[in-house]
Amino acid sequence: MTVNSTLDIVLRNDTGAAELYAHITGKDDQGLLLIGNDGTKPNRPASPASPMQPIPPEWAIQVGGPGSSRTVRVPRMEGGRIWFCKDKPLALFVNPGPALVEPSATNPSDPNHDLDWGFCEFTWNQQQLYANVSFVDFVGLPVSLQLKTTNGAIKSVPGMPSDGLAKVCAKLEEQARRDGRPWDKLVIRDKIGKALRALSPVAGEMLHASLFDGYYQPYVDAVWAKYAKEDLTVDTQSIWGQVKGRVEAGDKLTFGTISFGKPSAADVFSCSTGPFAGGQGVTGEQLNIGARLAAALNRSTLLDNGDQPEGEKVNLYYGHAITNHYARVCHETSIGGRGYAFPYDDVGSSHDQPDQSGFVNAPNPRELTVGVGKPVDG
Repeated sequence: MTVNSTLDIVLRNDTGAAELYAHITGKDDQGLLLIGNDGTKPNRPASPASPMQPIPPEWAIQVGGPGSSRTVRVPRMEGGRIWFCKDKPLALFVNPGPALVEPSATNPSDPNHDLDWGFCEFTWNQQQLYANVSFVDFVGLPVSLQLKTTNGAIKSVPGMPSDGLAKVCAKLEEQARRDGRPWDKLVIRDKIGKALRALSPVAGEMLHASLFDGYYQPYVDAVWAKYAKEDLTVDTQSIWGQVKGRVEAGDKLTFGTISFGKPSAADVFSCSTGPFAGGQGVTGEQLNIGARLAAALNRSTLLDNGDQPEGEKVNLYYGHAITNHYARVCHETSIGGRGYAFPYDDVGSSHDQPDQSGFVNAPNPRELTVGVGKPVDG
């Protein structure tokens, strides 16, 4: 158990921008909070009478110019994000609740659309600090993490290299030329043609409806045909143990009383719609199995591995022509291959396999350093 009630976070500007701005948002038992521009005081926006009320831009934390660092101190919070933006603060808003209106990478009318921004995620509770870099929405401004603990241990996630975005965009455009699918439409450029971000397929479909319609169907059809003839074993890695499934009448992949219809590409990429959706009547066991199926479909390993996820090997992920090439490119480009590239990228074998999800955690954190622009180097 941790004993400190606050956590020191070092923010570093290695972007080359004349000024880097940070916003720290999250929730505690009193609701929404933002850390003020002094880097320590929790600000609590009141619930407004109408939507989209601006949060004062002067709440933004100035990190400083190139090579600068600034230490801030945060209280315990969950669902935390540290947002970064080059050259000017992000425009943040609050809705009745109060509820934070986050910047959108998929809305061209969002006032932050043409800005160069990114974020990392963290939760700092009574049990531990957990922080991660995420590409689930997009790849943009490189963010890295280094966690120092009170016993001297150091854990790190280097994230993307300084030229990571350019490499990701080039690889997505190359994949589009190779297979004729719209991976290039995930690349967002500014008015002069410079890459601003690379969207995930889910985010891309928010801009371009039906972008990947039908993409996964041949692969899913082949999976369903395979497991109509043989069992698929899923280890829930939880209280339900191992379960076996087969495709049965009605074209449903069935595990006892739990069944999954064929997912669409949008269902696979989101991991949360169609047969993978939650809601009334959906049990924890069904969500657990669905997470492992969705992960295997994103990585295109179900045809080759009927022992999910314990039989998985990271070096065999994304080997099929039909796969989540955005996730493949993210892992190929990020240093050490780490960083969430789809919602269940933390699913994996419990055997000794490289971490894919790009997190650091500890029950006894001393200091978290967040590097922006290039990996933390010490």
